[in-house]
Amino acid sequence: MAHGKIVLEMPSTPFFQAPPSLGNQYTADRVLKSYLARTLPPAMLKSIEPDLSLAGELAGGELYQESLEQRLREPELTQWDAWGKRVDRIQVTPLWERMARIAATQGLIAIAYERRNAEHSRVHQMALNYLYDPSSGVYSCPLAMTDGAARTLSVSKNPALVERAVTRLASRDPAVAWTSGQWMTERTGGSDVGISETVARRAVDVPGDAMGGQVPLGEAYRLFGTKWFTSATTSQMALTLARPEGNPPGGHGLALFYVELRDAAGAMNGISVNRLKDKLGTRMVPTAELTLDGALAVPVAGTTDGVRNITPMLTVTRTWNSIGAISGMRRGLALARDYASKRVAFGAKLADKALHVDTLAGLEAEFEGAFLLTFRVVELLGRDEAGVATEEDGQLARLLTPIVKLTTGKQVVAVLSEVLEAFGGAGYVEDTGLPRLLRDAQVLPIWEGTTNVLSLDVLRALGRGGSLDVLEREVHRRVGHGKGEAGAAAIRAIEHAKAWLERARSAGPQVLEAGARRFALTLGRAVELALLVDQGAWAEGALRDGRTSAAARRFARNGVDLIVDEDALADSRALANDEPLAGV
Repeated sequence: MAHGKIVLEMPSTPFFQAPPSLGNQYTADRVLKSYLARTLPPAMLKSIEPDLSLAGELAGGELYQESLEQRLREPELTQWDAWGKRVDRIQVTPLWERMARIAATQGLIAIAYERRNAEHSRVHQMALNYLYDPSSGVYSCPLAMTDGAARTLSVSKNPALVERAVTRLASRDPAVAWTSGQWMTERTGGSDVGISETVARRAVDVPGDAMGGQVPLGEAYRLFGTKWFTSATTSQMALTLARPEGNPPGGHGLALFYVELRDAAGAMNGISVNRLKDKLGTRMVPTAELTLDGALAVPVAGTTDGVRNITPMLTVTRTWNSIGAISGMRRGLALARDYASKRVAFGAKLADKALHVDTLAGLEAEFEGAFLLTFRVVELLGRDEAGVATEEDGQLARLLTPIVKLTTGKQVVAVLSEVLEAFGGAGYVEDTGLPRLLRDAQVLPIWEGTTNVLSLDVLRALGRGGSLDVLEREVHRRVGHGKGEAGAAAIRAIEHAKAWLERARSAGPQVLEAGARRFALTLGRAVELALLVDQGAWAEGALRDGRTSAAARRFARNGVDLIVDEDALADSRALANDEPLAGV
């Protein structure tokens, strides 16, 4: 106090919280490095590590900073030029333009089709995409559809389209490389594609230079209809479903068509962009609503069975969906872990607070289980493409592909919601870049089949009278004997699922369908836990590292078996539809 006045002294250096930061995302990723050390031959791993390290450096450095700086940048649609001509030109962000060059030169698609590492080529490819994805502005979206289109065309036995498109889709030359779209969703919905309204009519006016002269005159069609939701609409081509005139209703009457968006002169190919979609997340992805008014197209594999013919694409894109889920979880946890080492509250760093540590540990276990399940499916895809898959591999892949997508899609949203909470108020503030993680993740349980739709796919994959023997054998192989309570929990869950399936089949289709989600998620979590136990035992012996085993134990405590034995259908209807229910 001086002369009767109170003098308030301000701190000489006001406090500013240090933000989370990232280093090389390959060298810092124990889970990826451990998995690759076990899965790949040593010489192969050594040969690809420079690419992995480069991806990790870019993803944790320049690309991460660009994604933060450009968080408000979005695609821009110009429908008309200055003289009134319809142009429908979409300008993507600078980050997307850079990612297009990286994707080509680093072989983010090409690696899978060059197959230099035989059945391990898919592991190599997906490891790179897992590293790049969180800093790419969701450029993984066009890459997923590009990969799916290349796979679909490759197995279509259509040499003209393979020569025309696959060579471009899998090119390492940025000046040549194409991306592909996938147009299935219409105003009638996306899951029930059998009620698609797009019509295909025989073309009688095919230009001689159409599609590089690759369109046989007798096979060209023109498409008419609306595609309500088309992602990455800046691609050069797309695969889409339409019903040739005269075909019966339902999925069997649909055909799979190949479309190029622009003609040789650069004009739109009977396609108008009505608008870009205003979405919750994935805001850098140019998702559009299209009108097809005579778009020239070619059948990929006949004029029926389009849904069946697009299955190879869905297999690939659902796998990519899971890569997006695990990469999102990994990024959120990397930021949360770094922040916990810097943030001081109540006299100590968050990293020293038992409750905060317990929370992050539970999230890490979920990520590690999801990672191993995802890459198990990647392995199976690679074995199939290399021609070394066994019959058991094929059965396992048919079951695990929908399971991995639905399981990891639910995990990523839950994990990233907790990650945001781990930052307190900063996790809710847009310019930290953190809310985008959760918004982008929310598409993953939705795109390429919602959780419920994929749960029914699992039941269809099992088929009438089909068994879970192949999954049960996988769990037992991974767990072995004497692997503790975590291994026992995985076995109990798969055996409970098997018993429930038999009872539900006897009880009728309503009971079977009502429990399908809990059944499918239990299968996914049981296999994740078994893979954690297996990888943990290997890491303990080969690396003297017990952290994966710790993840297995924690994952088991998080809960694996979600099945409810009793028939609660009446309760469910009363609650979901607000129907009266008699008291008991």
